[in-house]
Amino acid sequence: MVSQPVDRLHAGEIPLSIAHQKTEAVATRAWAVDRMIYVELTDQRIVGFPANRFRRLRDASERELADVRLEVAGTALRWESLDEDITIEGVVAGRFQLPPVV
Repeated sequence: MVSQPVDRLHAGEIPLSIAHQKTEAVATRAWAVDRMIYVELTDQRIVGFPANRFRRLRDASERELADVRLEVAGTALRWESLDEDITIEGVVAGRFQLPPVV
């Protein structure tokens, strides 16, 4: 009898299509502090990234960065004054427009 989930997957007891189902990243809140953007996810993880990793956020003021709001049922960040939208999925996956500043 195979009981561990990984063992069950390898034994073919769990269909591969189910094992690879993607869970959508959804945020419950977003905020900016010291040029860092943070999101809290529904699973209570907090993910943050530097504003300078996105072109439109790079030159934004602290006030503009703080004007972030959640859109599309928590799956996107929106800065109206900057006309910028960023998906939560992209943030969680680490997909940024610009390389880190060294």
